[in-house]
Amino acid sequence: MSFFQFQSILQLFIVCFTTSHEHTNKFVDKQPNIIFILSDDLGYSDVGFTNGFIETPNLNRLAREGVQLTQNYVQQVCTPTRGALMSGRYPIHTGLQHDVIYPGEPWGLPLDETIIPQILKEYNYSTHAVGKWHLGMHKWAYTSLYRGFDDFFGYYLGGQNYDTHRRDKGLDLRSDYFDRNGKFVDELRWDLDGRYSAELYSEHTVSLINSLKSRKEPFFIYLAYQSVHGPHMVPQRYIDQYSSHITNYDQKVFAAMVSSMDEGIGNITKALDESGLADNTIIVFSSDNGGHVNCLKEAGVTSSNYPYRGGKRALYEGGVMSPSFVWASNRLSSSRSDALIHVTDWLPTFWSLASLRGKLIPNNPIKTKPLDGLDQWLAISENIPSNRTEFLINIDPLPIKCGHQVSHAGIRWKEWKLIIGQGGPPSGWYPAPGVEDLVNYCGPHDSYIELYNIIDDPSETRNVSDKFPDIVQMLTDKIKAYNTTAVPMGNKKRDPASNPRNFNFTWMPWMDMADKVPDDVYKLSIETWLSGNQLTEDYATMASVEDICFEFDEDISSIDF
Repeated sequence: MSFFQFQSILQLFIVCFTTSHEHTNKFVDKQPNIIFILSDDLGYSDVGFTNGFIETPNLNRLAREGVQLTQNYVQQVCTPTRGALMSGRYPIHTGLQHDVIYPGEPWGLPLDETIIPQILKEYNYSTHAVGKWHLGMHKWAYTSLYRGFDDFFGYYLGGQNYDTHRRDKGLDLRSDYFDRNGKFVDELRWDLDGRYSAELYSEHTVSLINSLKSRKEPFFIYLAYQSVHGPHMVPQRYIDQYSSHITNYDQKVFAAMVSSMDEGIGNITKALDESGLADNTIIVFSSDNGGHVNCLKEAGVTSSNYPYRGGKRALYEGGVMSPSFVWASNRLSSSRSDALIHVTDWLPTFWSLASLRGKLIPNNPIKTKPLDGLDQWLAISENIPSNRTEFLINIDPLPIKCGHQVSHAGIRWKEWKLIIGQGGPPSGWYPAPGVEDLVNYCGPHDSYIELYNIIDDPSETRNVSDKFPDIVQMLTDKIKAYNTTAVPMGNKKRDPASNPRNFNFTWMPWMDMADKVPDDVYKLSIETWLSGNQLTEDYATMASVEDICFEFDEDISSIDF
C-alpha cells in the first residue's frame, strides 16, 4: 500500500469515525445528489423561516420540511467563507484570513488545497458550478474548471452589475466547459446583457437538472447566487409585490431581490420533482456571511441580522450566523437542529455521504491537508448532539478600512465566545422594519476583550469578561495555539495588467494571457456590444470597484490601475 493510499483511507476513516450502528443512517444504500445553495450577503432575518419580514414561500417550505440549522456558522466575509467551504479548512490555514480578493489582485485559494468537487469526482459524481466564484482568477489554474468542476456558468469576481454583468467596464459572465475533444472553452456571454442574474442562474440550474435526470451517476451542483450582494437592483415585477406593506424604497428593492432568488429556488425544486430526482437529492441552503447593514450609511439599513449583533465583516453573531437548512425530501424528518456546525464541516459531510460512509473506495487516492471540518450528517439526520464543541471564528492580524481597526480574533467554545481586539464594526443591532427594541445603529465598540455566553445572551449585549477571567485565559490560550498553525496571508496588491481594457473590456486570467492577443471571437463580441446602447448607460448605476464601507456606491471610473 502506497503512502497516498494509506493517507486517503486514514482521512476517510477520520471523516466517518462518528458513525454509530445504533442509528438508522440516511442515504446508506445510494449516493445522493447534492445541491449546495449559497446566498451572498443574506442576513439572518432576511428570510421568512427565521421570522423575517420578507416573503420567501419556497425557502420556508424547504426549511419546514427539512432540518433548520439554528447554529450554522460561516466566516464574516465572502472569500474566506467560500474557501473554507471548498477546502474544509479554516482561513488561517489557507491564507484567506484577511479581507477578500478584489478585482485585479493576483491571489486565490492555494492550488495545493483539495476541494469538494475534486473529492466527489473520485466517487463518480458529475460536478457543476453556477454563479459567483471569487476564489481567484489571475491564472486559469485558479478558476473553477481547473479545481474539479465539469462546467461553470457565472462570474469570477466578487460582484458586478446584475443586468450588464460588468465590473469596472469589463464583462465577467461566462460559460466554461470542456468540449468533446477535452479542450477548455471559455465562452464570454455578451448575449445575456440585460438578463437579471438571479433568473439566469436559476434557469441554468433547472436546465442542468433536466440534462442530468437520465444519467446514472450522482451530481453535485454548487449554486452561488449573486443575490443579495450590492448593487441593489431587481426587475420591477418583484418590487411590485411589496408595493403595499413596505414604504421605504431601498428596503422594498432589497426584499424584492430576496424574492427573486426564492422564486428561482422554487423552480429548481419543481424541476427536481418533475425529473424524479427529488427523492435522492439533498439541498443545503446557507448565506456566505451576515447581511450588509450599511452601518455608516445615512440611507439606512436594508438587510437585517436581528436579533443578532453586527453584520457582514463583524465577528459578532450577526456577521457569522447563517440562516440555513438541509432538505432531503422524504429522507429527513422535519425538525430544528441546535448542533454546532461550521462551514468547514460540509466537505467532510459530503465526502462521507458520497462514500456511503466509507463503504465505497475512491477511484484514486485522495490527498488532503488536515481538515478542520467534521462530518455532521448524524447530527443533522438523527438530531443528536454535534461532535463539534468549538471553532475558530478567525484571526486577522491587520485592520481593514471601515472594519476592525486593530488586529482581532474570535473563538466559540461550547456556550462561550471570546473576541480579542474589535468585534466590529458593524457593532450594533439592526432590526427588521417595525422592530424597535435593541435599535443601536453602528453601536458601541466594547473593550479590547469581549466574552459572551451565547446560549444565555445570543444578542451579545452583556460583556462578562471581567466576571470569568479563567474562561478568558483558557480561550485566549486556544487562540494562541491556533495562531501557531496559521500560514501567511495570501493578499496581493492589484496588478495593472489585469485591466479589462487590455482584453477588449473583458475580465480574463491576465497572467496567462500576457503574451496573447484576444482572438476574433472576442473582437466580434465587442463590436456587437459597441453597436448597442451600453456605452450611453448611466455608469453610476453599474458595479464599480468594491469600496469596503459602501459597496458599489463609487463611480465606475474610480478603479485605479
